[in-house]
Amino acid sequence: MPRTRSLAWSELKIGVLTITAVVIVALTIFFLTGDRGFPWQRYSLKTRFASVPGLKAGSPVRVAGLDVGTVTNTVLTGNQVEVTFELSRDVRERITTDSVATLGSVSLLGESAVDITAAATGTPIPEWGYVPQGKTAAQFSDIANEVNDGVQNLSALISDIRGGRGTVGKLMTDEQLYSELNRFAVSARTLTDTLRSDRGTLGRLMNDRRAAESLEASLANIQTLTGRINAGEGSIGKLLNDDAFSRSLTSATASFDAVAASIRKGEGTMGKLVTDPALFEKLNSMSGRLDELMLRLNEGQGTAGRLLKDDALYENMNKVTTEISSLIEAIKKDPRKYLTVRVSIF
Repeated sequence: MPRTRSLAWSELKIGVLTITAVVIVALTIFFLTGDRGFPWQRYSLKTRFASVPGLKAGSPVRVAGLDVGTVTNTVLTGNQVEVTFELSRDVRERITTDSVATLGSVSLLGESAVDITAAATGTPIPEWGYVPQGKTAAQFSDIANEVNDGVQNLSALISDIRGGRGTVGKLMTDEQLYSELNRFAVSARTLTDTLRSDRGTLGRLMNDRRAAESLEASLANIQTLTGRINAGEGSIGKLLNDDAFSRSLTSATASFDAVAASIRKGEGTMGKLVTDPALFEKLNSMSGRLDELMLRLNEGQGTAGRLLKDDALYENMNKVTTEISSLIEAIKKDPRKYLTVRVSIF
């Protein structure tokens, strides 16, 4: 019967050391990979960016600010960069079609990370699917460029001011402009002092309570008047609010338009006077004859002209008128003397 050989301690020690080394290596790999976990606990997704400054394999991937994965590869595809990354399967339900991926920053040194928004809605993105690209936040380099541009603009502005260009530059370098501004300041101060005193209308209004009360009373009266007008009281109120008056005014306007149209058409006396050349010529001829008659009267021609210009004729007519008046008075006093009728029979 064969004899069973027992294991020596040296052989057993080698096996124990090997197992211990394997366990230590596994624990080291696990702790170095952080939250990545074992390969069967991760899955891969992709996204695309126009530019990925500072992003490389091993850069962190964050969901809602928490590190849940790392970038595994970056490849230029067309005019964009395709980024592949691994994530923990624990956040798979939070990364859906409503999530977006943006390029974030880890530090001010330019190191970048992929930031993904968590979404409670939408459909979870399958493995090797693409996370929609969101609007990338400004990077530190972009901010530095903007600051550099701002500093350059500020330097140019200071140079223009020192050179006397622009309003501020002229204000700082032009003595005449400074003197004018100084005089304006003095005038403004004088005006302010005048307003503070009781001189002038504004000064009295600002310092005299009675003037302010009078102004308030006037404003109250205006407000009352406006209220009455809005209520349709008085002539102006009826003019603004009375529909019947408005219709009457509209009707009168329409009638006036009709009359004006008739005149333009030459209807009626006014229409013929405005549009008929023959009637105009007759009136013009009549005006000419009237002017000639007035001229002859002024020159003393004819009976009427002599009556206006001949003093002797005027005196004779005045004398005859006086004698006739005296005769009429005498007849009134003694009618028998002048109105006796004698009848003789042959």
